Amino acid sequence: MMKKIGFVLLFLCLVIAAALLWSKQQIDAYLGSPRVQETQLFTLADGSYFSHLAPQLIDQGLLDSQRWWKVVSKLRSELTKIKSGTYELPKGASLEQILVILTSGHEYQFKLTFVEGSTYKNWQAIFTNAEHIQPLQKTEQELLTALESSSTKLEGLLFPETYHYTADMSAFSIVKKAYLHQQRVLEKLWAERDNNLPYKTPYEALIMASIIEKESGLANDRDKISSVFVNRLKIGMRLQTDPTVIYGMGDRYNGRIRKKDLQEKTAYNTYTINGLPPTPIAMPSEEALYAALHPATTKYLYFVSKGDGTSYFSKNLREHNRAVNKYIRGM
Repeated sequence: MMKKIGFVLLFLCLVIAAALLWSKQQIDAYLGSPRVQETQLFTLADGSYFSHLAPQLIDQGLLDSQRWWKVVSKLRSELTKIKSGTYELPKGASLEQILVILTSGHEYQFKLTFVEGSTYKNWQAIFTNAEHIQPLQKTEQELLTALESSSTKLEGLLFPETYHYTADMSAFSIVKKAYLHQQRVLEKLWAERDNNLPYKTPYEALIMASIIEKESGLANDRDKISSVFVNRLKIGMRLQTDPTVIYGMGDRYNGRIRKKDLQEKTAYNTYTINGLPPTPIAMPSEEALYAALHPATTKYLYFVSKGDGTSYFSKNLREHNRAVNKYIRGM
């Protein structure tokens, strides 16, 4: 009798073991099978719970059934602590990998790149076309107030580089980050500036840096371009730089500057005004700021583009006119 009972118990143990092994194999297959056909973004709304996740995964073709869903929640409770946000699911990811990603809190990082020499108008267009970002809802003046800036324009105040953000972050948060970055860079470089510069304030150096940024086709020329403008300011000679004319023309600029444009009296036309324009004309890089505050020691008063990204520098008008004839007019 005892042998018979022992045999039954052994048989039951074997059945249970086989059932557990089969269940484990099924759960392993459920969790381990590739689910993501192509790399994609997946968004978990605020207030999402694990029990709500399966239908969403099914709707997006990432899960074929909820058969083992509750079992997973019992056996792998660490995979149930999902966090709201937008995540990147890589191609070939399994359900387990998906759940690990959704519980990590490491949201997908979108990025926006603002190049050196871009304008605030360019930034606005980039924000408008950006995905998964809350748009700028304040006017330029309201943004300046929010930033506690005494400037009249945002031009030049934002540091140009690549910024990362998560889904539904506000564009203003990037503006604020770029503003504070530019302030730190300007403060540091201003403290380390050369002596005897013709700037009364860091803001004037920022204006000069924006002009250098727009005029420099080659980074190595920046300090010499800076020297031309600094030399002119020191002797009271007008800057006469085309980018300021273009900026003053605004939307009227169509790719050409005519003689009447050079003669037009605008606040930014350095052919008709003395000294610097009232604000920067673009977002300058740290390198342009450095050049504005550390100009090369030269006697140059003129420069002209050679057409290959470099510039030819001259000390007097006669030499400059020869360079214009050679590099611009092809004479």
